[in-house]
Amino acid sequence: MRINKYFIAFVALCFTIACNKEPDFNYPEGTVGRSKITNFPVLTLQGDKVIVLEKGTAFTDPGATAKEGTNDLTPTVSGQVDTNTPGVYTLTYSAVNKDGFSASTTRTVVVYETDDTAGSHDLSGNYARTTNGSVAEWTKLAPGVYSVFNPGGAPGTNLTVIVFNPTGYTIFIPEQVSSDGSITSSSNETYTPGSPAKYSWKIVNPGYGTALRTFVKQ
Repeated sequence: MRINKYFIAFVALCFTIACNKEPDFNYPEGTVGRSKITNFPVLTLQGDKVIVLEKGTAFTDPGATAKEGTNDLTPTVSGQVDTNTPGVYTLTYSAVNKDGFSASTTRTVVVYETDDTAGSHDLSGNYARTTNGSVAEWTKLAPGVYSVFNPGGAPGTNLTVIVFNPTGYTIFIPEQVSSDGSITSSSNETYTPGSPAKYSWKIVNPGYGTALRTFVKQ
């Protein structure tokens, strides 16, 4: 019993000394031991991630900010927007820190032209693929402009694209840099209104095959 008391006292003394000892961390600024600290660039978009404009509307880029730790960086932007030509445009903002590490973020600018035969349509909603029941989710952004999640009806996908309905019930995916970073478009598109409405198309994307995909509105 006496040995246990001595042992407990010894452990308590060691713990007290360890807690009271000041750590000898006198590293040069920007280092920890032999390792150099780098702060990777952090970019923040000003304005919306997706901007939708009617053809002919003036566009002013809201830009982006960039930081390296608490220090400001000056981001560069690549890509152009032609507001006189309908399409889906990508602007890429990039920044490089003092150690040469880079980071980037993107913004999508949609320029649309929709006539009266399509402007009043609302094709938004959920559509199930006929072969597997996987759902494509349509969200209306502007007259004749939709954001569609899972346009190929592929389970487990994270693909989102912009879809145009410029006239009547014509639909298509204009060529664009989609959410997975690949170039995506469509072909062989048809849309049939009704109860329920349905549509078909082929997804032109490196990760998709050439099958015609048919969907029915839920």
